[in-house]
Amino acid sequence: MRDPDSLPVQLESALSSKAGNAELTLGEIVRPDILECPPGVSLREAARRMNEARVSSILVVAGDEVLGIWTERDALRVDFTDASAFDRPISRAMSAPVRTVPRSITLQELAVRFREDHLRHYLVADDGGRRCGIVSQTDVVMNQGIEHYLKLRKVDSVIKGSMQPLSESAPLSEATRRMREGGVDAVVVAYADGYGILTERDVTRLVAAGTTDRAVGGLASRPLVTVDARTSLYRVRSLLAERRMRHVGVVDENGALVDLINFSDILTGMELVYVHELQSALAERDRALSTSQRNLYLAEKVIENSLEGILITDDQARIISVNPAFTHLTGYTAEEVIGRNPAMLSSGRQNAAFYERMWASIHAHGSWQGEVWNRRKNGEIFPEFLTINAITDHDGRLTNYAALFSDISQVKESEQRIRDLAYYDPLTGLPNRRLLDDRLQVELAHASRQHGRVAVMFVDLDRFKRINDSLGHEVGDQLLVEVARRLRSCLREDDTVARMGGDEFVVVMSDFDGPDGAVHAAGRMADALRDPIAVDGRELVVTCSIGISLYPDDGADSSTLIKNADVAMYRAKDEGRNAFQLYQPAMNARSLEHLALEAALHRALPADELLLYYQPIISVEGRRIVAAEALLRWRHPDLGLVSPAEFIPIAEETGLIVPIGEWVLRTACTQHAAWRAAGRLPIRMMVNISARQFRDHGFVDMVRRVLRETGMPPHLLTLELTESILMDDTRQGIALLEELRLLGLRVALDDFGTGYSSLGYLKRFPIDELKIDRLFVRDIDRNPRDAALAAAIISIGHSLGLCVVGEGVETAAQLDTLASHGCDFVQGFHFSPPVAAEAFPD
Repeated sequence: MRDPDSLPVQLESALSSKAGNAELTLGEIVRPDILECPPGVSLREAARRMNEARVSSILVVAGDEVLGIWTERDALRVDFTDASAFDRPISRAMSAPVRTVPRSITLQELAVRFREDHLRHYLVADDGGRRCGIVSQTDVVMNQGIEHYLKLRKVDSVIKGSMQPLSESAPLSEATRRMREGGVDAVVVAYADGYGILTERDVTRLVAAGTTDRAVGGLASRPLVTVDARTSLYRVRSLLAERRMRHVGVVDENGALVDLINFSDILTGMELVYVHELQSALAERDRALSTSQRNLYLAEKVIENSLEGILITDDQARIISVNPAFTHLTGYTAEEVIGRNPAMLSSGRQNAAFYERMWASIHAHGSWQGEVWNRRKNGEIFPEFLTINAITDHDGRLTNYAALFSDISQVKESEQRIRDLAYYDPLTGLPNRRLLDDRLQVELAHASRQHGRVAVMFVDLDRFKRINDSLGHEVGDQLLVEVARRLRSCLREDDTVARMGGDEFVVVMSDFDGPDGAVHAAGRMADALRDPIAVDGRELVVTCSIGISLYPDDGADSSTLIKNADVAMYRAKDEGRNAFQLYQPAMNARSLEHLALEAALHRALPADELLLYYQPIISVEGRRIVAAEALLRWRHPDLGLVSPAEFIPIAEETGLIVPIGEWVLRTACTQHAAWRAAGRLPIRMMVNISARQFRDHGFVDMVRRVLRETGMPPHLLTLELTESILMDDTRQGIALLEELRLLGLRVALDDFGTGYSSLGYLKRFPIDELKIDRLFVRDIDRNPRDAALAAAIISIGHSLGLCVVGEGVETAAQLDTLASHGCDFVQGFHFSPPVAAEAFPD
């Protein structure tokens, strides 16, 4: 029998446990490994893969698009009487569309979804819509933290009593038909000497093996594992988990088989039980309040036996009580400190400002926590971790202060020992091999989570041994110190440069712009080392060979990346030294191609290789052209039309975007004048502005000059900017926008929804139009979430008095959806691709 006094504590624990698990989200349990296959894979092959992976479903994908899902449940629809059925493509048997849940959903909410939708699998997606796992009913049962509920419930509470075993001579097709029509995932097979079971997973295995219609007696698993009807559901769940099963038979007190239960039966109805048990727990907790006197006694015992020092003061900070641990830690007895202020323990290490901030925090927030240095009775100073809480009565009046502290002398000593470890090279002050490995492991872990890149560069000085041998090691050491300083000066604060030993250095970079970013950094380091180094009155010229490896392209761990960078470094030495090499020749060729493209881009503007295309913007209501967006193109003499995605980033990085941007604006305004002279309708001209161009100090003057020189009516010119441009410096961005508005121009916010999309900033920016990014338009007619987002953006824009433009409209269905939500203007291939200026009037 349970001790009645322990019941409130048990209920309180159960209540706390339930509240915690109710908040457990799907993202905390879902595994990122997803079994996928293309639509042409046969059912036999798909089933084989599922069996090998021990999963109950497989996604059917084409490129990055999810077409459908094939599950163990779908295996029941295979015609086992037809041997050719196993070789049918999975696209003809899959279920579609695939239902998706966000990874932020709680397990309790997910359990309700499973019950209401009558599904057993969902695809899990993150906030960006990327798939990150598959969740099943089993995952919910195994992770929802329902142990308390399961221990109180017996198997007989979920018995359905509708089980009808199959005879062992029944054909496989009959078994799958019964599972399919009965909505069950297993059937019991009756033998002369007992029972067996045939599950959906067994059927999937038979599909993989190409087994045609046979008697189930030779296919079922036996014997059937059974439990007594009085067994707790907790024991059943543990049994299923331990034996990796999903079904168990139930026998009555006479040993007769009465039902077959699975994880779905355990999941059914648990939400209602939760509510009932929480209500019962709350009622029990209210009754437990009557035992407050006993609880107070327990609290006093806890304080008395605590290993932490505890002191309590009145509202005037006079000590009224201390525990034995206080005496042990400070040396003062209770009689020596009661009635005194805790300031008697002060060591003098913290100044008055420190204590002013501490009390300010207590008065403002009711608590303070941190490290202080205090003095024991014997005069010894020691560090302690201190927590102070202000205690108030029911009316909110301050009554006491409670302080808890522990001696952290050993912690401080450990920290000092860690700092004293040899993590740095004593000569150059750079991290050594050990610290390099630690930092590289951290960077790789971060890059793995963020899908980023890491560059490892192995730097070796050319012919350094000759300097050491001819001038001595002291000169060589001074040279290495200067080399280390120059390498550091070439890198960002977050990058790492370490000395491996001798004249070898390793550099670790993250958050860089692909292989080109690593190549540019290597070039900077090589250039910095070429300048003469003065040592003892001598000028020494040092060159280096650099090898570069990239994560994840060239390796997934630190040792592999360093080894591959070392190999690339030796390749650089073999090719004449004073050079750098990427580990893979293909990547090296790509970097050289980008460098060549950069050189060609410098010639593009004076060589008249740039041109503008124009794409019409259509009013939704009248289906007429209201504006033209000017889009930059580059016609390379050898490569033909170069994609803007290839050369615009290079132009941004090199600063060429400023003169190119002025050329684009001037050319668009000049073209607009030509259309006006030809009697064309006075449509608006829309021109994109880059971040580098917008931040240029002469940007507004340039716009004013172009307007004046081309005669462009300001009210017919709209400048398009992205959210990220304005977020870089919000105050400066708003000031520039106000200057542009004073010129009479219109301003559009491009790609809205893909950046910060802060409504607070949106209200402050003086803009006229919002452009919905094509990301939300692409599936707007098929994806309710995209449609809802587009509708919200349109509603927000209209509420702020802005016009809204939908980009990337390619189908009539997309146009109709945007029109139904009140979108003002649209553009996209449904009307016209970008065309040359001479073709635009047509």
